[in-house]
Amino acid sequence: MAPPPGTTQVSISDEMRRSYLDYAMSVIVSRAIPDLRDGLKAVHRRILYAMHETNNSHDKPYRK
Repeated sequence: MAPPPGTTQVSISDEMRRSYLDYAMSVIVSRAIPDLRDGLKAVHRRILYAMHETNNSHDKPYRK
């Protein structure tokens, strides 16, 4: 069976290598390296924002 027109055949190992490198760079840029503006990673920024939204602070009693 011939491939559909307008497509090219690519080795699966080459495609996996290229796709993994693209994904790894995306993760490093967006999640693994702290932001220069505030020194926080994205996950820590989300946690602090959620704490602010639910009015959690050090001077309030524990709440479940």
